[in-house]
Amino acid sequence: MSGESETVRLRPARRADWDLIRGWLARPDIEAWWGPRAATEAEVNIALNSGHALCRIIEAGGMAVGYAHAVDATMWGDELPQDLAPGTWDLDLFIASEEHRGRGVGQTALSQLKDEVFGTTLATAVCVFPSIRNERAVRAYERAGFRWQRIWNDPHMGPSWFMLAERPRR
Repeated sequence: MSGESETVRLRPARRADWDLIRGWLARPDIEAWWGPRAATEAEVNIALNSGHALCRIIEAGGMAVGYAHAVDATMWGDELPQDLAPGTWDLDLFIASEEHRGRGVGQTALSQLKDEVFGTTLATAVCVFPSIRNERAVRAYERAGFRWQRIWNDPHMGPSWFMLAERPRR
């Protein structure tokens, strides 16, 4: 049993999860989705050691199936576009379990992470930077309420969409 019929939840990622996360990041399918291993390992390490990040293990049916984090974008310094508005958080996630892909788990996790950022921080917006070659990710982000801003040349992934979702109005 997998996918939509399972409960998807985000639990805090801990240092003890590092070997699991690192193993996932070493996989070619995850590298193709999220970027070169050295860069993604550094990114996750920075997030795990920061008080300005939400690091989560994605669970489906009680099983660890992926990783997600939301980071106050100012932490990345010059790594992100200069026109990124203050108060924007950068979101990243992947589903490592192939049997859980394409079944709504990533979409649910993305929605939960976005809601957590807006519910627990003063973030004005959240952003993502999927590769222009990763149409599946772009479509998933569109369904989650992200809108294209422009193409940005990511230093690790090359041409990427700069996509943004603003804080919901009350």
